[in-house]
Amino acid sequence: MESSNIWFNKDISLLSVNDRGKNTLVEHLGIVVIKIGPNSITGTMPVDERTVQPARILHGGGTCVLAESLGSIAANMTIDTDNFIAVGQSITANHLRPVKEVSEVKGIARPLHLGKKSQVWDIEVFNNEEKIICSSRLTMAIIPKFSKN
Repeated sequence: MESSNIWFNKDISLLSVNDRGKNTLVEHLGIVVIKIGPNSITGTMPVDERTVQPARILHGGGTCVLAESLGSIAANMTIDTDNFIAVGQSITANHLRPVKEVSEVKGIARPLHLGKKSQVWDIEVFNNEEKIICSSRLTMAIIPKFSKN
């Protein structure tokens, strides 16, 4: 999948992707997509009072929100969203090392499988030193878009 652009809309912009997250959990946690590659997206999330546990290290649930958000954004970028929507079906995460408050983490989502009815995404999350802190796998269901009735 490295050789070609996987996005349905080849003219997608960072501005339009980040605007979709307004007034959602993505915005609340400070998640921002910073790069759209030909077959991956990269985003960041602060490690601050919104995303830490009482021990003042990154909460595993916060890491999962980053991973699922990036995978979900990416999955929806690969389909015709006039007719379909990609929704999270299952996520697994292996938390490999802690991250202290007052830093930032970066996640990279890459596809493992892009089917007509399901997709599987691999999301790796890194600390400021580029050490992996979490390895996650996200399964997305591709379903017909909900009617507005």
